[in-house]
Amino acid sequence: MLQLGIVFALLSALAANLGFLYKHRGANEAPAVDVRHPVRTGLALWKSKWFAAGMLVGAVGWAFHTAAIALAPMSVVQVVLAGGIVLVAVLADRVFGMCVGRRQWAGLLLTGLGLALLVVAMPAASDSHSGFRVMVLAAFEGGLLALGALLVLGGQHERGAHLRGPLMGLAAGVLFGVCNVAVKATTGVLAAGGSVLTPWILVAVAGSVSAYYISARSLQEGGAVEVISITATGANVVGILGGLLVFGDPIATDPVGIAVQVAAFFMIVVAAALLPAPRAASAPVPAGAAGV
Repeated sequence: MLQLGIVFALLSALAANLGFLYKHRGANEAPAVDVRHPVRTGLALWKSKWFAAGMLVGAVGWAFHTAAIALAPMSVVQVVLAGGIVLVAVLADRVFGMCVGRRQWAGLLLTGLGLALLVVAMPAASDSHSGFRVMVLAAFEGGLLALGALLVLGGQHERGAHLRGPLMGLAAGVLFGVCNVAVKATTGVLAAGGSVLTPWILVAVAGSVSAYYISARSLQEGGAVEVISITATGANVVGILGGLLVFGDPIATDPVGIAVQVAAFFMIVVAAALLPAPRAASAPVPAGAAGV
């Protein structure tokens, strides 16, 4: 079952990255996302065939991801998805004809390596690790929802205007991670014989819907590679932390393992600074943007 979960994670990474690139092209054909008009905004996005195709491909990726985290420890799934981040640049360059600079290639490779080292340094897991404590999960999800809101607000401030796309992409990634952790908790409830109608389903829906609009706006504000990779990194880091803090995935306790994980976190932070393209190369902000 663990190997099957890894296969599903690989398929999820491919579908998710391809879907994001489709959505980036579609989002930039649509009017600017405006949270004050969610229905009109949502319909306008879906009128773009590229965005609609991206949503459908992304839904397939989400289904594979849900199957993966139901069968394997969340941290193991995240290391597979970490390697998939590099696919963003490959697909953007080879399939979509986008220009990916050396700095962004370096950032993507450093991100994938850092995330991989972070999880490889963890002791091996023997089961799916779906059990959790309600208070720990509630505190974890609540804190991340607040963090997502702060990132969105930071992107709206004039001092962060040039980083609006990456900041909103990170906010979307955090909220996607909130959704994934809530889905993982629900699979644990189901495995224990409980009902699918849990409060965590509501958290998953709230996180997913919020991430949908924020992600679409981030794709309008920033370049494809930088925004997609930062979004994926945010979701990956949340998934890894959720596995460790909420579901009790094993953590390194020996000096070498701790040193590797600290170095991995440092690599991820450095990579995040490399991913945003220089201002002159960034995608133009849509005219008349109203802010999410």
